[in-house]
Parts: sequence; C-alpha cells; structure tokens
Amino acid sequence: MNKLSCTLPAALSLLLGACATAPPAAPITATAPGHAPADPALYRTIARLDSAMFVAFNQHDAAKLQAFFAEDLEFYHDKGGLSNFEQTMQGFRRLFEQNRTTGLNRQLVPGTLEVYPIKGYGAVETYQHRFCHQENGRDDCGTFRNLMVWRLQGGQWKVSRVVSYDH
Repeated sequence: MNKLSCTLPAALSLLLGACATAPPAAPITATAPGHAPADPALYRTIARLDSAMFVAFNQHDAAKLQAFFAEDLEFYHDKGGLSNFEQTMQGFRRLFEQNRTTGLNRQLVPGTLEVYPIKGYGAVETYQHRFCHQENGRDDCGTFRNLMVWRLQGGQWKVSRVVSYDH
C-alpha cells in the first residue's frame, strides 16, 4: 500500500476502494454485525447514496461525484489535514487523471456500514472501505475507516463533513 498512499492526494485516500477482483458489494440492507439501525429507512437512504457516490468514483466521473458534496465541505484526513470543497474536487480530478489505466476503485467492506440520525440536520455514516489499483501488474490495496456527515436540505442529501482515518 506504500506506493498508493504516496501517489494519491491524502485527502482522497478516503475514497479509494476495492480491487476489480474483490467480491461484490454487500447489499445495502446489510448492517454492521450486532447493530440494528435506529431508523431503517434512513439507513437504506444513506446506503443507497453511498453506493451511488462510489459508482461515480469507480467510473472516475468527477462531475457526478462532485454533486454528492456540499459547497461548505470540510474534509479531514489523518495524514493530509483539512481540505475544503474546491481542494477536494481538484484532488479527485487529479487522482482520476493519474489513474486512468490502473483500475482504481473503492469497495465498501461488507458489514461495516452504520447510520445514525442527527436530529434536525441529517445523518452520520461510518464504515470501512477498501481501495485498490494495479501497480506493476499486481493489486495494491488498502482498507481505511471513514465517517461522513450527510445534511438534508431542501430535499437534497449532501455530504458536509468527512473524517478519513486509520491510514
């Protein structure tokens, strides 16, 4: 994982995922072991949004990916520090340009997704995800922890805060 960590903007390693040879994503109803969602409908909504966000990531579609984030985004990364919306979006574009042919993608680790309501605001989502790309003909992968705060405003869900850690 050393090469991947060094070549990707640190704030974006939150969004690095599973190898093409990894098993398929867990169904969006698969909660963390021993954890029943406080609000099953909210859980399904956030799980669906997470899945759609990372379809855009895995397709290297920066324009689609950008639509999931609030313009007042704060992205905290344990190695890379704090990034705002524009810095994060520039990082995605750079990342996708640098990894056109490496198979770079993200996979949610099955059974790690948890969703909790935030009264009057939205929800907090925690999970682990795995990012992989090809390096010298071999899979180079890493698994990381992440927390996202989703804000519901005007009927639209947007990520306003990200904390990416355990790198």
